[in-house]
Amino acid sequence: MSLFTPGLFTTVAILVLVIFFLSAALRILKEYERGVIFRLGRIINAKGPGLIILIPIVDKMLKVSLRLVAMDVDPQDVITRDNVSVKVNAVIYFRVIDPVKAIVEVENYSYAMSQLAQTTLRSVCGQAELDDLLSEREKINTELQEILDTHTDPWGIKVATVELKHIDLPTEMQRAMARQAEAERERRAKVINAEGEFQAATKLAEASVIIEKHPIALQLRYLQTMNEMSTESNSTIIFPLPIELFKPFLLEKTVTDKPQGRGALK
Repeated sequence: MSLFTPGLFTTVAILVLVIFFLSAALRILKEYERGVIFRLGRIINAKGPGLIILIPIVDKMLKVSLRLVAMDVDPQDVITRDNVSVKVNAVIYFRVIDPVKAIVEVENYSYAMSQLAQTTLRSVCGQAELDDLLSEREKINTELQEILDTHTDPWGIKVATVELKHIDLPTEMQRAMARQAEAERERRAKVINAEGEFQAATKLAEASVIIEKHPIALQLRYLQTMNEMSTESNSTIIFPLPIELFKPFLLEKTVTDKPQGRGALK
């Protein structure tokens, strides 16, 4: 007696067909995935996430990820508006917000985004001067983001952020900027020194006015200086002499130098 009866063979065949149908018809999409379905070449809709049932041979599904994508833009040779050659690279953060447009409107949205980013980066950086490129990165980042977002909106793509990563300057330009920075620091040092001299001269002028009104203040300052010098470890011996001792000699010389009257000429 044969083990393979016609009924058993039919059951096995049906079971195989069911397994084949299920394997071809059932698809499971993750939370961040959407499936764009084409039925006989015509687009139906974007489905997902979860379990998706397709008609074998009739339906074809393309998966699209809705997660944020970080794309690194290759370094681009840029000549700034003030004729300085630099290399600039950037990073772009974008996501697909309309899976149908991302599949239908552009052949490969990742490649198209990369090429558009390179040309936009060269165009925007070429319109800026080197100083603006180095100091106003936020402004340039915003301009790049707005341009890319405008161009990619028909593709169903939203550009979230564009950031300049690195600006590579020529060696000669780096040396020139270093010399410029050094000269700027020297200029500031000279200005600060001049301001200090001006303030010191102002204070000395004010002190001279006070000493002129109170002559004894000069003697007290002299004694204070002597006290400060005595605390230092030196072998210099200083004998303080009061200024009043020299006043009689100064007065006598003043009287001697005065011109005589008419009687002295006779």
